Amino acid sequence: MSEIIVERHEGWAEIVFNRPERRNAIDLAFAQQFLAALEGLNGDENLRAVVLSGAGGFYCSGLDLKAFVPPPPWREEFNVIWRGVHTALIDSPKALIVALQGGAINGGAALAFAGDLVVAGRSSFIQVGELQLGMPIPYNTSWLVLKHGEAAALRFCMMADRVGAEDLLRLGIATEIVEEAAAPARAREIAARIAGWPAAPLGVAKRGVRATARRMSAADFFELAAAPAALRNFAPQKVS
Repeated sequence: MSEIIVERHEGWAEIVFNRPERRNAIDLAFAQQFLAALEGLNGDENLRAVVLSGAGGFYCSGLDLKAFVPPPPWREEFNVIWRGVHTALIDSPKALIVALQGGAINGGAALAFAGDLVVAGRSSFIQVGELQLGMPIPYNTSWLVLKHGEAAALRFCMMADRVGAEDLLRLGIATEIVEEAAAPARAREIAARIAGWPAAPLGVAKRGVRATARRMSAADFFELAAAPAALRNFAPQKVS
């Protein structure tokens, strides 16, 4: 069964994280399929918007530690592919709309922060808890600083707690709050509306905003927050 499902509609598409039995945790196949999906959709001139959602009522629980501990032989390959995923997200000319249900944790949090618009279910949360596990957090810090500033980045990373929908809205991370089960439908509604817009101005405007905000290439931007080699094959520590 595919770990990433792509559903195409007129003018928009949806990428569904499809590992509900693992709360849509990330492994190598997930990364490979996600990157392929993003590259395919980014290059489709008929699309204006892409919805990101998780099967089973949960967005994404981060790295699948059963797959990553101890570090697998494909870990460096994963690092390259996962950098490609975030580069494809930051350079995407499409409106990226996150349907946040359940939770977005650690590596999954970065996939929520990457959204241009976030429709948050009323019971949903985002948690960045990697520091207390001894894990690097390059993508969470990169997205948070780019879009929400240093204070928000340090609040998420150093508190390491669950931040609920109301606080996500207050911080400007969530665009709106809806009933939990309604988040995917509302995200699709927004995508269908944007699908009717002219493509070229949307892509130009988004690229201009991103280029101005980061003032450097995507490769350089993510490299600034990259973990040193010693941390890339981490062994998570227990939280006391």
